Amino acid sequence: MKDDTKAIIYACIAVLSWSTVATSFKIALTYLTHYEMLLIASCTTLLIFTLLMTFQKKWKLIARLTPRQWGLFAFLGLLNPVAYYLVLFKAYALLPAQVAQPINYAWPIVLLVLLALFAHQPIPPKKYIGMFLSLGGVALISIGSGSIGDGGISLFGLLLAALSALLWASYWIVNNKLKDKIDSSVTLFMSFLFGTVYLLAGTFGTDVHLSTLPGVLAGVYVGCFEMGISFLCFGLAIRKTSNPALINQLCYLAPFLSLFFIAIILNERIVATTYAGLALIVSGIVFNQYFVSTRKDFRRKA
Repeated sequence: MKDDTKAIIYACIAVLSWSTVATSFKIALTYLTHYEMLLIASCTTLLIFTLLMTFQKKWKLIARLTPRQWGLFAFLGLLNPVAYYLVLFKAYALLPAQVAQPINYAWPIVLLVLLALFAHQPIPPKKYIGMFLSLGGVALISIGSGSIGDGGISLFGLLLAALSALLWASYWIVNNKLKDKIDSSVTLFMSFLFGTVYLLAGTFGTDVHLSTLPGVLAGVYVGCFEMGISFLCFGLAIRKTSNPALINQLCYLAPFLSLFFIAIILNERIVATTYAGLALIVSGIVFNQYFVSTRKDFRRKA
């Protein structure tokens, strides 16, 4: 089998995994709190990355990390998985899946603003077109899904979904600085090592109950297919392909496939404004990425 064919297979596994996680979040949250779900998912992901480090024989790379790098990973672990997923999971607990997922998906637009503010990378004028398209999509989904507050769509949930996009964009900036200095497997392992330690420490002050088997299995599924296996498959796809743009483009199928699972499994009635808003969000991201920018591609899990 050719490497490009393998790359497409790996990418499809990642995309299919990401397209199911919005549904799995909502299922898990019927049995667990958002903290309990993240605790199980983070432990599962840490186990996956531990096995990966062992299989790749990369433990010696840990010993080469400097004290400064250990400190940076301590911060990264606090940012992701802890802060990012706690905020994201709480947003899913408060919102319909068809609302929380697309708003979180708008993170590349937030990234543009952060790069302009803190990395002094000016936003090309044409990119404002893509930004307004995506922000218009977010507004359409937020308003079109029902009245905000007073028993309708949770305003706090909308703010949390937007905050999750900000947190992921912040994580992307910090993590991107390590890309050429530290092996990607080491970065993933160290981030989840610290994140899991923080979450385990947090159980001493949190009322945690993991007594339901369906809840535990749902949390394990999230750890495997939102945080673990999907990242590994996507990384393999990027390394093996001769056409990285195609692999990145396949990722844009995930949020639309996700709506299918949300409708079929969760029985949410997908309103027309969700489809239209998601189309605007993705159109804005694609416009900025492929028709304006000459920088490296952005990428995100659903």
